[in-house]
Amino acid sequence: MKAMKTIVTTSIMALMLSGCQTAHQTTSAQAEAPSQPRIINLIGASGQTVGTAKLTEVPEGVRLEVQVSGLKPGLHGLHFHEKALCEGPTFDSSGAHLNPTQKQHGFNNPKGYHAGDLPNLVVDAQGNGKFDAVSKSVVLQPDKPNSLLKPGGTSIIIHEMEDDYKTDPSGNSGKRIACGAVK
Repeated sequence: MKAMKTIVTTSIMALMLSGCQTAHQTTSAQAEAPSQPRIINLIGASGQTVGTAKLTEVPEGVRLEVQVSGLKPGLHGLHFHEKALCEGPTFDSSGAHLNPTQKQHGFNNPKGYHAGDLPNLVVDAQGNGKFDAVSKSVVLQPDKPNSLLKPGGTSIIIHEMEDDYKTDPSGNSGKRIACGAVK
């Protein structure tokens, strides 16, 4: 009888432990599941909609797809900023570039670049622009220091001129002409 009790007790404990392990694996898998894409409305200085941005978590980082219209043709600086505030007409409320590692601005800056630095947005002669790139410097996981979903959120800013990729703090890209809050 004692041997039977030991076998039953051991079997029950094994089942309980495997149940806990399965629950832990499910929880880990859920935590690693990619977030849903986020669609961000981009507004101009007077509050008009100028386009959208789509943020999608990918294995390499965050894919950013932007479509805009009604902008001046040419190259425009494009950055992630530290606050999800888009108060026109200047959008200064969005703060500085997202920069959790305290680097300087620009891909060509020998002292590094901000997590919020992005390639320039190209706008055609009709005022339409499309952008599609992956930023390896940011994530959409709220608990990470380089997250676009940090407490208070972040924003996407379009500047009036081209980013030179080296001048701190914003690449000589001029005024902020459009903003989208990422929350």
